Parts: sequence; C-alpha cells; structure tokens
Amino acid sequence: MWAFQSTRVLGYAAAGLVASASVGTLASLSQWTPALRPLWVLFHVAMLVLGLWLLVQGRQPAWMGQIGRVAVPAGAGSGLATPAGSAPVRVWRTPLRAAAAGSLWVAWPCGLLQSALLVASMTQTPWAGATAMAAFAVASAGGLLAAPALWRLLKGRADAPLLERRLARAAGALLAVAALFALGKDIWYPIAAYCGWA
Repeated sequence: MWAFQSTRVLGYAAAGLVASASVGTLASLSQWTPALRPLWVLFHVAMLVLGLWLLVQGRQPAWMGQIGRVAVPAGAGSGLATPAGSAPVRVWRTPLRAAAAGSLWVAWPCGLLQSALLVASMTQTPWAGATAMAAFAVASAGGLLAAPALWRLLKGRADAPLLERRLARAAGALLAVAALFALGKDIWYPIAAYCGWA
C-alpha cells in the first residue's frame, strides 16, 4: 500500500508540474476540441451503460471483477480465491504493480482530481503546481487507506450480500446521473438561455 501511495504522490506531482507548465500549450490545443467531441460522447455513453448495468444488476460486470486477477493452472496450489462457478484466481499484489497503479492513478476520471489539476495549472511556476498536486495527493490518501478497512468490516456482516447489491445500485444510479448530465449539458445551456433560466 505504501508503494502505491508514494508513487501516487509522485504521479500527482508530475501531473501538477505538467499542468502548470503547459497552460499556454493548452490554449493552442483548444482547436482540437471539436475533433475530440465524439470520443468524449462515446466515453460518457459507456459510463451511462455501465451505470445502468450496475443499477439493474446490482453487481459489477464479470470483466471488471477479473481486473488484476490471473487464472491459475489446475493443481497450482490451495488457498487461492475461487469465486462460485469459476477457476481459481491469484490476485497479483507486488510492490512493482502497486507502484505502477499509484503512478497512473492521476489518469482516473475523477472530478475532484480534475479540479485539483485546474488549481495546479493556475500556479505561477511548474514547481508550485507540483507542490499543489502533491499536497492534494497526501490530503486525499486517508480515504484511500480507510476504504479497504471499511470494506472488510462491511463484508463481515451477515447482510453483506444485500448491502453490496444496494451499494452497487447506488453507485450505478450516481454514475448514470453524472453521465446523463455530462451528455445533456450541451443541450441544457441553450434551452436554459432560451427560457431565460440562465
């Protein structure tokens, strides 16, 4: 976990440095916005579909549960995780993989993270941007450290399967609403302006 957290801080700091140093470049790249719009729409449609899946099914898709797991050949040992109706799997938890995940965590599509990058881009120097993002990474580490412990505590309850389905449905509803908002905001602003609401 510490390899993940330390490289997460470094990844955030590097992103802050780049964001602060490249504000002028971003202005020149803004001409590419129309070309990226179809990708942006496809991404949010995919998030809408995933949110609706979670809302209806109450569980994540099987492919998401397999991320970070590798099938183990028969007779490779006991004590491995064996989900119902599937082959044993081994979860790969090495410091190198944790470090890679931590350094790439800055690419996670998170609104709070993107707003922190925006703040870092408004700093005076690249090093100030790196410092701002490193401070954000350290401040947000508590939630990432506490979440697994809370999850283990909740999984120990008698009603854990029901609670897990409810949480998956709640996450799906929030994801679907966010995707619908992102897809509809380009439609909403002209309507609001026309009706005098904006």
